[in-house]
Amino acid sequence: MAHYAKVKNGIVQNVIVAEAEFFETFVDDSPGEWIQTSYNTRGGVHYDPATGKSSENQSTALRKNYATPGGNYNKEADAFYNPQPGTDWTLNTTTYLWEAPEE
Repeated sequence: MAHYAKVKNGIVQNVIVAEAEFFETFVDDSPGEWIQTSYNTRGGVHYDPATGKSSENQSTALRKNYATPGGNYNKEADAFYNPQPGTDWTLNTTTYLWEAPEE
């Protein structure tokens, strides 16, 4: 099973769990596209679900972060990221995580 995010105009609408084969017969007439996301990827790093530590095999890291409804998807960077938490927060375009302003 894998997680898939429905993205419309760069905004995550929904996230579901399904087998890849599900999309071979699934009919979805609503606008947007389904994009696979990884529950175990944060900041571009894949974490082992059993240990919570960085996985030895980083080839399974997918799209920088796990997609969340209301979050964003940057198609050019192929990255999911959360909405900006504050007007003075800066998006790190390596990790696609927001960085708090320095005081």
